[in-house]
Amino acid sequence: MSELYNRGQGYLPGGGFADRLPAPQSSMLALEFAQISDTGRVREGNEDFLGHVSPETPEQAATHGWLFALADGVGGHEKGEVASRTAVESMLEGFRVARKEEALPGLMRRLVQSANARVFQTALNSGVSGAGMATTLVACALRYDRAVVGHVGDSRCYMIRRDTVTALTRDHTVANEHVKLGLLSEHEVAEAETRHVLSRSLGGGLFTDVEINDHQVLPGDVLLLCSDGLHGALTSSDLAQVVGPGVDLRIAAEQLVALANDRDGSDNVSAQLIRVQSVERVGMYRGRPYKLR
Repeated sequence: MSELYNRGQGYLPGGGFADRLPAPQSSMLALEFAQISDTGRVREGNEDFLGHVSPETPEQAATHGWLFALADGVGGHEKGEVASRTAVESMLEGFRVARKEEALPGLMRRLVQSANARVFQTALNSGVSGAGMATTLVACALRYDRAVVGHVGDSRCYMIRRDTVTALTRDHTVANEHVKLGLLSEHEVAEAETRHVLSRSLGGGLFTDVEINDHQVLPGDVLLLCSDGLHGALTSSDLAQVVGPGVDLRIAAEQLVALANDRDGSDNVSAQLIRVQSVERVGMYRGRPYKLR
């Protein structure tokens, strides 16, 4: 089963939330989540787009798992809303037909490259040259006790474990590239004029440089995927305070968007909150999973 969600003022279609996605067997990975997208208080349209794929059978839970994806069409470029939707739709379509038990890091890399090519081709078909149609992308695939995050641009993924908030992604901006080169300090990034200028995006060329990270998840962990309209307005302390242990994810999603709009509101605001309810611990032998007791 897959769900696509786009824009609009306030909540997503059907109330804006998908409540719970338990695995068909209690011994397997089980999740619940909520997601929301808002236009903000300044812009007339919403260039964010998000969606997910969940398994329908115990076999699919073991062989494929779950995928969550969020994209933010690059502001100031033509048809940013088309780019974000194209990227997410490509990710979800590819995940649904992926080979059984394909390793998540390799699958994520392949899906992001395909999404980039789809956005690039869509731009060519629309007569938009160069980087005129582009988007950021952050995606998270979950299977067994692993979460694999792939991203391009400055949409982020956070891990919230009890009261600790950890960023699992690094913004692909010119300012951050200057930090890697030693031209700026971490302190100077916050004030740099290039802190919002992307160094990577989907759609700017036939290939893109995607960053992939693999993480173990534990019961109670919450993953947050969000656009810069949210993380640009909120601190890690804000996230920890709103997304506390046991919090209702619907309420937390509403509060995050409301707080971002109160603090700023100049950009679209989108978030996916995913709570891990249970996991199935596995090891890997020659690329094949086996259960750990």
